[in-house]
Amino acid sequence: MSKLSEEGVPLMILEKDQSGTITAEYRQEDNSIVKVQQVIKKPLAFDGIHGLVNVFLPAGYPKSVTDDYLEYQIYDSLQAFSSSIAGLLSSRAVLQAVGFEDSGASTTAAILLNILQDSIGRIATILFAHRLGSSLEPECKRFRFAADIFNDSALIFDCLSPIFPKAIRVMLLCTAGTLRALCGVAGGGSKAQLSVHFSKWGNVAELNAKDSSQETVISLLGMLAGSLVISSVTSKSATWVTMLLLIVIHLWTNYRAVKAVIMVTLNRQRANLVMSTFAETGVILTPKDVARREHIFERDGVLRWYNGDIVGWGVIGARLSMIVIPPAASGDEVSLADVTKACPTEQYMLWFGGSRGGRLRDRHVCICLENGCTPDSQLRAWMHGLLSARILFSQRSRAVKASDALQALVDAKCQIDRTFDEFLKRLAEAGWDLEDPQLETSSGFRYERTGLHA
Repeated sequence: MSKLSEEGVPLMILEKDQSGTITAEYRQEDNSIVKVQQVIKKPLAFDGIHGLVNVFLPAGYPKSVTDDYLEYQIYDSLQAFSSSIAGLLSSRAVLQAVGFEDSGASTTAAILLNILQDSIGRIATILFAHRLGSSLEPECKRFRFAADIFNDSALIFDCLSPIFPKAIRVMLLCTAGTLRALCGVAGGGSKAQLSVHFSKWGNVAELNAKDSSQETVISLLGMLAGSLVISSVTSKSATWVTMLLLIVIHLWTNYRAVKAVIMVTLNRQRANLVMSTFAETGVILTPKDVARREHIFERDGVLRWYNGDIVGWGVIGARLSMIVIPPAASGDEVSLADVTKACPTEQYMLWFGGSRGGRLRDRHVCICLENGCTPDSQLRAWMHGLLSARILFSQRSRAVKASDALQALVDAKCQIDRTFDEFLKRLAEAGWDLEDPQLETSSGFRYERTGLHA
């Protein structure tokens, strides 16, 4: 930072590091020479704890990352430590399964088994990425935890393999390889999104690099501790007790790590909590409030009220055919014009029925988005569907008529028209990121209005 003072007062320059800490002070003594007047802090690359921070934490820490970064990294390091030890016990079981202790075992058979595992794992990776790749960003906390469940399941299958005949043993080892492949996809995608969340200065690449450094050190310590464990734990019962204990520690620390993350984007579950609480009480939940209340594994597409009631089911970015086709089970004819009249000026259309059998009583909301739909309109569409399902849910009727459903859409729209602008304003004030709605969990569809008038 530099500033020219009044004439006759020397120029002063303060030097700061990336975290904003003053490291030196410079003062002008004549018209041509600027020299160091006072060094407040001498920056060193390796200076005790400061050096460790430079090596393993992002530059500018803690100002360069979000407040939840440190707690997440502590639990993430603990889970990596326990996973490393469990991995050594699993590796010993695999060596026993492929015949390492059998003098008649064939090295060729072991290589072929490895090729089979690898091939099945690669196919599973492709299928998993195709089916759930779009869900990794909005549901990153769920898939971060699911990745470690996949990994721990693979460890159990590895430990089970030596006690079964060869045919079943091959199946178990291939299953373990598949689960590890799924762990790689789910873990890699979700961790990338978490890095984007933690980054405040756009330093995503550095965060990933420093995370790798942390994991490397923790894994080394885990292998050192694991070498003592595998040399002292030799019996089957002791191995299983140790393995299960490590898995429990691993999953618990992973759960705590994921729960520590305070996401500021609105996925479907967080939108349900924020919108229903505001509609019922007028209170806006902060990201920290929602982080304490959200579930790691929420039912897919559920429309859940803030008190826990499931008021319906929802899908956003649906095909237009899901709302154009009349619900067969209701016996009511619903035309496209009827649907558009419920939200004539919006960048979306919604109706009930579709993939859950087309029955209105299911309160399954299908939301179709217009091409160019803005982030605000996507949030509005989800809120419209949630409030409409809540109105039908409050009627407690098993057979909902089309006229009732249309009225629910109109009533919900009236409520939204009165409060939505204030809702968005207060969301931004509470710290929510409204420019990146994460409501779609699959590749969605868009429609265009060409000559059709409501």
